Amino acid sequence: MEELLIAEHWLAYTFAFLMGLSVLIYALLDGYDLGVGILTDNATWRQKDQMIASIGPFWDANETWLVLGVGILLVAFPMAHGTILTELYMPVAIMLFGLIFRGVAFDFRSKVPYQKKWIWNSAFYWGSLVATLAQGYMLGRYVIGFQGDWQSYIFAGIIALAVASGYCLLGACWLIMKTTDELQIRAIRWAKYHLTNITIGIGMISITTPMVSDRVFERWFSFPEFLFLSPIPIVAGLLIIALYMLLRELPLKNDQYCWLPMAITTAIYSLCFMGLSYSFFPYIIPEKLKIIDAASSNESLLIIFIGTVVVLPIIIGYTIFSYYVFRGKSHDLSYD
Repeated sequence: MEELLIAEHWLAYTFAFLMGLSVLIYALLDGYDLGVGILTDNATWRQKDQMIASIGPFWDANETWLVLGVGILLVAFPMAHGTILTELYMPVAIMLFGLIFRGVAFDFRSKVPYQKKWIWNSAFYWGSLVATLAQGYMLGRYVIGFQGDWQSYIFAGIIALAVASGYCLLGACWLIMKTTDELQIRAIRWAKYHLTNITIGIGMISITTPMVSDRVFERWFSFPEFLFLSPIPIVAGLLIIALYMLLRELPLKNDQYCWLPMAITTAIYSLCFMGLSYSFFPYIIPEKLKIIDAASSNESLLIIFIGTVVVLPIIIGYTIFSYYVFRGKSHDLSYD
């Protein structure tokens, strides 16, 4: 029966997959540059310039994936879009304010006299932190299906802190890959600290999600599904251990494997996202609204699909191209 529904509504499920993929790519790409922004608070002025230089060619384009994900939600799942924005109107507004604020600070900090540069350094930090906390809060509210009791709001607040730490881990791993010397060593220390925090956060979500939904509990712990799904948490756990052991050994001679912490962290977050996606499927809003019930008509989805086939490869192409062009260690920031 479920296979017949998927065949009949393949466009709806395709757009749900593309929306989820866009959110994951956004969280990974913009996550590291938001994390770098948060980490600037603990850096020297010289290191702040180095850190911002490392994300300079990428940070603006990274947000394209957020626009794509929200765009798909709006045009392919208008009912879900209305419900989600109704529940999350204020944190969405706060997130946008933070993103705009950090964007302004990014450019203004290079234009002001040296004595006033600290103002825009602080603005960049606070804009990054506010946007990140808002995203984490939205994730926490979404995971528990927008429940209205006080425990749910506390849970969302804890997840907001966990997401901030998760972005800091991405940012630290990015700096390990893109910088050298003292800043790289400091980034390794940051990565060790935030790895502990995100391990706790992942554990909290993994425990809480089955507890708030009997359906999710049954999907994960019934037989034989349990056997097929067990590699996800097992591999994620092994990767966390491997990352911790690697961070203890870095930096290696000739900066070998400086890219590996970023790759391992990306794999960990991708596995976590796969687990969440499986837990919620076939719902687009957990326990409230299914994908097929929220989707636009097949005729509308087909038109949107044609446009997506054209636009998505372009976005993927210029993303890959930009990272290829600016590969290697970062250089001093320049606005000339």
